[in-house]
Amino acid sequence: MKTIGLDGSRAFLKYRTGIEEYSYQVIKHLRSEIPEDTNVALYVRKKIVFQNGRLLFEYPVIDFSLPPHWKCVGIWAPRFWTQVGLSLEMLFHPVDTLFVPAHTLPLIGGKKNVVTVHGLEYEKSKESYGFWERLYMRYSIRYSCYKAETVVAVSENTKRDIVELYGITKKKIKVIGEGFMPVLQSLTTNAQSSPYILFIGRIEERKNITRIVAAFEWLKEKYQIKEKLVLVGKPGHGYEKIEDKIRSSKWGSEIDQVGYVSENKKQELLRGASLFIFPSLYEGFGLPILEAQAVNVPVVTSNTSSLPE
Repeated sequence: MKTIGLDGSRAFLKYRTGIEEYSYQVIKHLRSEIPEDTNVALYVRKKIVFQNGRLLFEYPVIDFSLPPHWKCVGIWAPRFWTQVGLSLEMLFHPVDTLFVPAHTLPLIGGKKNVVTVHGLEYEKSKESYGFWERLYMRYSIRYSCYKAETVVAVSENTKRDIVELYGITKKKIKVIGEGFMPVLQSLTTNAQSSPYILFIGRIEERKNITRIVAAFEWLKEKYQIKEKLVLVGKPGHGYEKIEDKIRSSKWGSEIDQVGYVSENKKQELLRGASLFIFPSLYEGFGLPILEAQAVNVPVVTSNTSSLPE
């Protein structure tokens, strides 16, 4: 029987964002798409824990059932899980096709390899990444694109960037857009008592947060809008400047930073928003826009990269 390997190393984190959520949802939905005459090896990170005076391997929690023709394979590596741990697994237990829903293939892959590239932000917004991080991503993703038989790009813009920057032939790139979770009808429609403008994403310079705050101040001053500004997401590159901007703002008390939220809470916030704002400088896809549109919330976004799509 043919065997497909799935990289689930990012899929089962407790707090998922972006690529982690994509990995989780793709793996979850592949259960009904991969036929029963194909074996599936799901590779997950296992870690060493000290329990009852012994060292034990601990697997991540997978909150859905696996079909009979699937098996969970735990891989441990002190560092470089993909390049060391997954490479060794491929060396000793090769598979016919390896699918990595993130962006980095191991040095030793399957007989055929499929990789998803979510965007080349580090090439287009270099100031948002450190030198070594940018260097690692550039060479690892370029290598993955060359090595893979098929490259999945999440947007036409990402496909163009891969072709133009890395010289990858168009024929091996397939554009498959991201999807969104159906709205949970049981959720309440108003997350807060007062109206608000909503942003969801990492709180970093690339997301144009300082300009969001400046625009919010202008709307307050010129039009006396009633809405608050609600920022949802973890701090990222350049957060100190954003925090200073908010702290010095006359309307700082009207700006709420709520940090990371659960999927249910995110849906609740989306459904209660007057407006969703997402003026990012570059996006490989821009999933929060789709999520806002799915619940009929008006969207203000930028006319750059994949966002017009």
